[in-house]
Amino acid sequence: MSRLDVQKTYKLYIGGKFPRTESGRYFPIKDKKANIIANMCLASRKDFRNAVVSARKAQRSWAGTSALNKGQILYRIAEMLEGRKDQFIKEIVSQGSTKKKAAEEVEASIDRLVYYAGWSDKYQQIFSSVNPVSSAHFNFSALEPMGVVSVIAPEDHGLLGLVSVVAPALVGGNTMVVLASGSLPLCSISFAEVLHSSDVPAGVINILTGNKEELISHMASHMDVNAIIFCGKTESEIKKISELASNNIKRTVFYKKSDWFNDNNQSPYFIEKTQEIKTTWHPTKI
Repeated sequence: MSRLDVQKTYKLYIGGKFPRTESGRYFPIKDKKANIIANMCLASRKDFRNAVVSARKAQRSWAGTSALNKGQILYRIAEMLEGRKDQFIKEIVSQGSTKKKAAEEVEASIDRLVYYAGWSDKYQQIFSSVNPVSSAHFNFSALEPMGVVSVIAPEDHGLLGLVSVVAPALVGGNTMVVLASGSLPLCSISFAEVLHSSDVPAGVINILTGNKEELISHMASHMDVNAIIFCGKTESEIKKISELASNNIKRTVFYKKSDWFNDNNQSPYFIEKTQEIKTTWHPTKI
């Protein structure tokens, strides 16, 4: 007897769960032959606001997680992605890539996660300092996470671009609301499934799919978001984000890169971009 295939349902990832968008809207993804390969949720402003609530709830606990544990979790994500490599290659190919390029993108994504896992307990030594002062005090400067970060992921390289901007903010103790690539979104929700089984606490990373033009102003203006990462070159969008982010002195990070395979696009300085410096004074005598 013939049977119907059980097709994959691509939902949102908010608060460690996979809800459908509250608006009930969707948009189709097509292959090279214009055949529909999936219907993706078209996230709304309400979905984004729900994701921010989840990210804020998880932030304090994630920031307080030890550097060793954060590194172990990032390595676990890489392990799980390695085990599902064939699935991700197939998804990337279905969106128009060749099998060779798809394999290179998945492997580069795995390697990038391992790279940042290794930096988890080291970046503080690079950027922190003991400062000279002319009084009877020790003066220490150390990095702390910004808090909740909204991320507009790169349009190109739906998996590698996403991993490249999420991993450094994650290892730095931030929680995130990520808007995935609008043209290559399939891997983002499959990556959420990897996160879900990789000891990442619920709410630490929330992933939305949808229309950048619809959500960009909300992601830049929300008063409970501490920083925004925007991947793109459109000057009008960069200007809009800069103006809206100024309302609560939100940190803005702009990546105009397109070649995420380049090793220059991984660095401890990517971690530092979503950190703030806390300086502590301690008396040397009473």
